[in-house]
Amino acid sequence: MRRHPRTGSRAVPGMAAAAEGVLATQREEPVRDDAAVETAEEAKEPAEADITELCRDMFSKMATYLTGELTATSEDYKLLENMNKLTSLKYLEMKDIAINISRNLKDLNQKYAGLQPYLDQINVIEEQVAALEQAAYKLDAYSKKLEAKYKKLEKR
Repeated sequence: MRRHPRTGSRAVPGMAAAAEGVLATQREEPVRDDAAVETAEEAKEPAEADITELCRDMFSKMATYLTGELTATSEDYKLLENMNKLTSLKYLEMKDIAINISRNLKDLNQKYAGLQPYLDQINVIEEQVAALEQAAYKLDAYSKKLEAKYKKLEKR
């Protein structure tokens, strides 16, 4: 077996000849005078030093790009970490506020329970005052009628 001169791959001698024949027929295509058809030029490989320099440049730029991406991701995570810490502190403050509110509500409920007997007494007194007020109105109305009868009798 022989190796292909450009690719370096192994080829069977008969296949290499067939391939060379196909390539030769492809190269022998008639030339067209068409102005719209462009002629292809064979790509020339840059010199070995240029390839090395281009590879170094590409790797350098790729490293810069990846460093930037990783730095941005790292900064995003740091920002998230700081936001989580601040949120945690806010929740702790809110927890303390809720505990104080709960404690104050319990104190108010205890004080209200202590005042409840007095409030009940006030309600009873209020009902009695309302009943007394009604009695006073009735007495006033009766005294006015009685006064009117007395004046009537006095005139006779």
